[in-house]
Amino acid sequence: MRQSGFTRRAVLGSGVALAAAPARAADRIRVAKAVVSSFPFAGLELGKEQGFWAAEGLDIEIIAFAGDGRMQQAFGAGGIDFGVGSGPGMGYAAKGVPARAIAALAGEPRNMAIVVTHNSPVKTVDDLKGRTVGVTTAGALTDWLTRRLAVDRGWGPDGIEITPLGDIRARLAAMKSGELAASVNSIEEALSVQERGEGRMLLTLGDTVPDFHTHVIFASDAMIKKSPDVVRRFLRAWFRVAVFMRDNKEAAIKSVARTMNVSETVVAAAYPDEVRMLSYDGAFSTKALDVIRASLKDLGIVYFRPEIAQMLTTDFSPIKP
Repeated sequence: MRQSGFTRRAVLGSGVALAAAPARAADRIRVAKAVVSSFPFAGLELGKEQGFWAAEGLDIEIIAFAGDGRMQQAFGAGGIDFGVGSGPGMGYAAKGVPARAIAALAGEPRNMAIVVTHNSPVKTVDDLKGRTVGVTTAGALTDWLTRRLAVDRGWGPDGIEITPLGDIRARLAAMKSGELAASVNSIEEALSVQERGEGRMLLTLGDTVPDFHTHVIFASDAMIKKSPDVVRRFLRAWFRVAVFMRDNKEAAIKSVARTMNVSETVVAAAYPDEVRMLSYDGAFSTKALDVIRASLKDLGIVYFRPEIAQMLTTDFSPIKP
């Protein structure tokens, strides 16, 4: 049957209109990392490079902080929607911060280490007793791990004097001046200090706390309540990033090295421990949560043992990438 000129024009016009119709705009979200110096947290940038966020219709703005405490302050001010931070950071929700954990990101702290200067009198872990160790911020993972080490050695929670000094540059300067005896850092920072000849790695902390969530993923209460689909899409993308890191070693090392501004040699040395501790489905461990709940009083985040429901929600995990 022959179409009239009007019908043909209408069909063509409709096709042009459909072709010209704009695609749905991506949801823009603000995502924080508690610190820059973290292999797992560098997955945010890697996910951008590989298009994982875009594939879920997400346009992420990445914001870096100098410790968990400051990131939680940003949640309190409504400045961020998601965050990647430490397990003990879950305690801030029990204090009223309007954000909670939505998935586990990494297990035991294999990516944390203690570093000292080359000429330090600290030769073994026992030499740290009674000395001053630098951490990022009060109440951060670095703070708690230092306290845990002191307790495990039988020195009590105050067996090591803890000083919060922010990023590695400030702590390294304080070690060189003698203000600090040592510093707790990511393993990549420790290896970089070693590579530059500025110090040496005294020990790693992977065996200090075998049942633990070193890192978790947070979402604001507003995001959880108003946009649960965005939360699900964010987590789907994140765990695709985790699987990519595990299955694409070379690409992961190159991306993480750029983001952390360290050498690929350093990241390659840390890689086995980093991917070993990553979670690939976000499931929470009851044992790990019990350890974290007990840690919160030590850190002064809260002065009671919060209920699990105060710290996290299991509505979104475990998931399948």
